[in-house]
Amino acid sequence: MFSKQNVEQKAKQHENRGRLLVKCPDKPGIVSVLSKFLFDHQSNIVESSQYSNDPEGGMFFIRIEFHSEELIKKSKQMEKDFEEIAITHSMDYHFAYGHERKRTAIFVSKEPYCLMELLWEWQNGDLETDIVVIISNHEDARDMVEAFGIPFHFIPANKDIRKQVEEEQIRLMEQYDVDLLILARYMQILTPEFVERFPNQIINIHHSFLPAFIGAKPYERAHSRGVKIIGATSHYVTNDLDEGPIIEQDIERVDHRDDVVALKKIGRQIERRVLAKAVKWHLEDRILVENNKTIVFH
Repeated sequence: MFSKQNVEQKAKQHENRGRLLVKCPDKPGIVSVLSKFLFDHQSNIVESSQYSNDPEGGMFFIRIEFHSEELIKKSKQMEKDFEEIAITHSMDYHFAYGHERKRTAIFVSKEPYCLMELLWEWQNGDLETDIVVIISNHEDARDMVEAFGIPFHFIPANKDIRKQVEEEQIRLMEQYDVDLLILARYMQILTPEFVERFPNQIINIHHSFLPAFIGAKPYERAHSRGVKIIGATSHYVTNDLDEGPIIEQDIERVDHRDDVVALKKIGRQIERRVLAKAVKWHLEDRILVENNKTIVFH
């Protein structure tokens, strides 16, 4: 088991590591401004990735990971000092710190394979997060979840009691101070009010290569269409069904010998790895959202 001691040791190792994500109108000198800011605050850049969607009048995106001694003590002053730069260059920005682990909730229904993948990755120390609660509209996963020492909440859900259900879910998100919600095959539609409370904080796995086969029963529809490639898509949840910003996708080839059962089996393997990758990148602050697209710095 990935123990509390392991977590504390890892947090100690990363306590002087920070991340700065910026998006702003593109113009010459942005990288120089950011580099000078970090230099002036005795910070060493250890990783930098950048992208411009149009050097002439477009947007500029950058993720910088840096090391700075005694970062915990001076982070507030750094953020305050950065405000003037951000205003001058019309920057949207975000500082994140290695010692601050995001707190994650997982929603699941009856099929546990995506949940199990996330728990294995977390147990191995490959997901930099604290999984603080798991919520389900079925009891099937309780024993497995509680074996990991994670609180499990069973909340029956259907369209007739959706408002009451989401009120309880929101209460739990606040109680556990959740930063990220993962829908690991949670087979309930979320209301606009719920989604709006967590912008770019809900990650879903959809069992098709979006935008193909949006909605229910994608494998059945893919089989009847005779597709030669099936896939899965992980995306942020918005109020447009299965049309939120895409984070990661993957595919496998199939052929006429594969029936619906075979397609589902292959698809589950894709879903597991696609969701785990998307979650990992979010936790490592590698994603910037621009309109309905993502910039993912691998």
